[in-house]
Amino acid sequence: MNILIGLLIIAVGSFGQSSSYVPIKKVKSWSWESFWLVQGIFAWLVFPLLGAFLAVPTGHSLGELYSEGIPFMSVLYGVLWGVGGLTFGLSMRYLGVALGQSISLGTCAAFGTLLPALFAGTNLFRGEGLVLLAGVCITLAGIAVIGYAGSLKARNMSDEEKQKAIRDFAFTKGISVALLAGMMSACFSLGLEAGAEVQQTALALGASDLFALNPVILLVTLGGFCTNAAYCLWQNIKNRTGREYFSVSVSTGVNNLLFCALAGLLWYSQFFGLGMGKSFFTGSPVMLAFSWSILMSLNVIFSNVWGILLKEWNGVGRRTVTVLIAGLLILIFSTVFPNLVNSNL
Repeated sequence: MNILIGLLIIAVGSFGQSSSYVPIKKVKSWSWESFWLVQGIFAWLVFPLLGAFLAVPTGHSLGELYSEGIPFMSVLYGVLWGVGGLTFGLSMRYLGVALGQSISLGTCAAFGTLLPALFAGTNLFRGEGLVLLAGVCITLAGIAVIGYAGSLKARNMSDEEKQKAIRDFAFTKGISVALLAGMMSACFSLGLEAGAEVQQTALALGASDLFALNPVILLVTLGGFCTNAAYCLWQNIKNRTGREYFSVSVSTGVNNLLFCALAGLLWYSQFFGLGMGKSFFTGSPVMLAFSWSILMSLNVIFSNVWGILLKEWNGVGRRTVTVLIAGLLILIFSTVFPNLVNSNL
């Protein structure tokens, strides 16, 4: 039952993340770099900070959770993850919500799951390590099938249809950016592992298991914010778009802030849910290790649901739809595979 509860919590957070790009479409009169920076303030600073405060036990302070010293490797991995977050946004710009997230998150799932296990000395060809490896392979198979559906979509749509569905559609450029985004985004998982001492300190002081990971998440997102802020401000200067923050009307400015805040909240919900969900996996080391891949798989599933709702798959043939559904079913199976196999070992 605990495993199921954990999966449901992660699924709710995943749905939030997969929905986070939708409010951005309501932002008016701001260029990409402007709305990306503003939503990042909420996604990577404001809400992670509020989440971290939930881990502070009564009578203690947030500073005490870092009493053993801030693990700067978490922040450094966050800086590297920031490159992935930056290119992640570009992948959706060139490929759309469905295909952009699918390729990026699939790559991220593999690297973010296997690298921490390898660094911990796990043998991926025996016992629980083999289950972990098989689960990742199933995830990648699902991503590959969805990617194939995307290639069929690009092949069968006219240039006019592509531009209508996704304004800046560019398949080759988008695939390259999405792969880079996935590899660098996996650093988030490494950052969480690097901050394990902070989580243990929080638990030792009496923090709830549900929120103990939140202070570590804050460190990683802080590093990512630095990367994204530097790039967006540079783009503001280069493209002379910095004036956009103040040149819009009051009503447009309030509209943009609200939708950027909503996008930031929805984005953060994936890691808030991951921390809570993992607390229900403590009795299953395999599920703990595979939780990152589960989150990425669910993100891909929900992002494709949004892609369908946003009509990004309109105009494709029955074969493409069949391939897409097959890929989604494989991903759904990948989220429960480790627990099914591990329970029979």
